[in-house]
Amino acid sequence: MKKTCICPECKNQIDLSRYPDIKEGLVIECNFCGITLEVTDIVGENIVTEIVDEGK
Repeated sequence: MKKTCICPECKNQIDLSRYPDIKEGLVIECNFCGITLEVTDIVGENIVTEIVDEGK
């Protein structure tokens, strides 16, 4: 099953396939708006994130 994440800024689904080892504390980037997010929780297949940097 594929883990999913919705960007809190642009509301698009982020492609997490380039992050094979997703864990809390991992910093990811939205491939749509460029915002930087930190993984704060993993609930089943859903990744919960928090904004770290407002992006490009």
